[in-house]
Amino acid sequence: MSSSSKTSSRDSNSYWTPKQNKLFEKALAVYDRDTPDRWQKVAAAVGDKTPEEVRRHYEILVTDVNHIESGQIPIPDYESTGNNNSR
Repeated sequence: MSSSSKTSSRDSNSYWTPKQNKLFEKALAVYDRDTPDRWQKVAAAVGDKTPEEVRRHYEILVTDVNHIESGQIPIPDYESTGNNNSR
């Protein structure tokens, strides 16, 4: 697979609404790795995503968490972002 096809494949799946992400998180809590047809069930819970899209979204999430835990990506300082009233 060429890098352009990898990029376009990821880009087509890159936009998830906050609502879709919350439904995704809840579905992952319900359907663990031992659940038969896990990705079909997660996709049905999210809506508007295919089983392949939710599986890929999960893989990206795991990769991101692994990078954060290994220190490759700093943990964001959420308290100082978006809160201008703390001065």
